[in-house]
Amino acid sequence: MSSVVTGAFERQEAKFRRWVTAEGGEFPAAAGRYHVYVALACPWSHRAVIVRALKGLEDAVGVSYLDPYRDERGWRFSGGRFTDEVNGFEYLAEAYDATDTRYDGRISVPVLWDTETGQIVSNESADIIRILGTEFDAFARRPELDLYPAHLRPEIDRLNARVYATVNNGVYRAGFARSQEAYDDAFGNLFATLAELDDLLAERRYLAGDRLTEADWRLFPTLVRFDPVYYVHFRCNGRRLVDHPHLWAYARELYQHPGIAETVRMDEIKRHYYTTHDELNPKRIIPAGPLDLDWDAPHGRDGLR
Repeated sequence: MSSVVTGAFERQEAKFRRWVTAEGGEFPAAAGRYHVYVALACPWSHRAVIVRALKGLEDAVGVSYLDPYRDERGWRFSGGRFTDEVNGFEYLAEAYDATDTRYDGRISVPVLWDTETGQIVSNESADIIRILGTEFDAFARRPELDLYPAHLRPEIDRLNARVYATVNNGVYRAGFARSQEAYDDAFGNLFATLAELDDLLAERRYLAGDRLTEADWRLFPTLVRFDPVYYVHFRCNGRRLVDHPHLWAYARELYQHPGIAETVRMDEIKRHYYTTHDELNPKRIIPAGPLDLDWDAPHGRDGLR
């Protein structure tokens, strides 16, 4: 993947990257102290919601959901289930302003908020899922679940880097490309990686081997959005997810994992993408399909190890 392609989409780096630790320090892990602001429409938020659920941190780390529609004012708490019961914020921008009044970057989700000091700890999803996955074991219902085991870390890190660059962010690089060259570069890298992952999953049960790791849960939010959104909206129409037999079966297995289907809000996902990006869909018409995605169909992957 070229870094000098004209018109390439460049994602803004996260500004706040502090760390909650079980050992203590500036932000010591504690039940009830931290809160996550997320939008279920957003894949970066989705991964944080998944890890929170898998670890069983619902009673230790609170959550507030943002409305899937985002305008020029950014992510909003519009009322009802989209309410901030911690600070009463109307817009997530208020959390950024409370943390740094000079901040003028993009207002992104997820956000890990410290209720004690009234500031953002982190707005980097990769760090947030690692924090939730490793630092709150004393308060988790499933402390034994290790999504980043020591012996698999080199492989997980390799997979994460490739999948982020060409798949997670790759669909955005295709969708928001400003030149044909940039689009072709993103498109080629995306589908080359999907083909490689499909081949890998013909032999492995999960990305890093015989157990689920954070690498799987970083990929899944992109896969679940692929056919309903990215294939059409971001012009990622080389092949659908369902055209990759092993990747599609693997995605269904992850969807059917206990607690995961409840984190997928397809109505919010489609409403966000098709009504927020006016440059791509100015009439804000939300496609009705696809109609043939059966996420509950048997995945048939039990024999793989």
